[in-house]
Amino acid sequence: MVCNYNVGMRIDIIPIGNSRGIRIPSALLRQCGLKDQAELRVENGRIILERPGVREGWNEAFQQMAEAGDDELLWPEHPLAAFDLEEWSW
Repeated sequence: MVCNYNVGMRIDIIPIGNSRGIRIPSALLRQCGLKDQAELRVENGRIILERPGVREGWNEAFQQMAEAGDDELLWPEHPLAAFDLEEWSW
């Protein structure tokens, strides 16, 4: 059974130590695909909770590849690679 909570619901904000929190129904977590972690931000006066980014950590990985010299073309003789080298100003 798929639950769809598009109509909204009222929930209580409860004390959790020195902070405050909410309880999220498991059906809603399943519907959103949330498991162990989530991204949390405030946008236009709203609290946004969403799945962590699929490409999280890619910038750091690309930087490490560049530093290690491991970002060379795998097929440098490909005709499109020649176009890129000749037609673009780097």
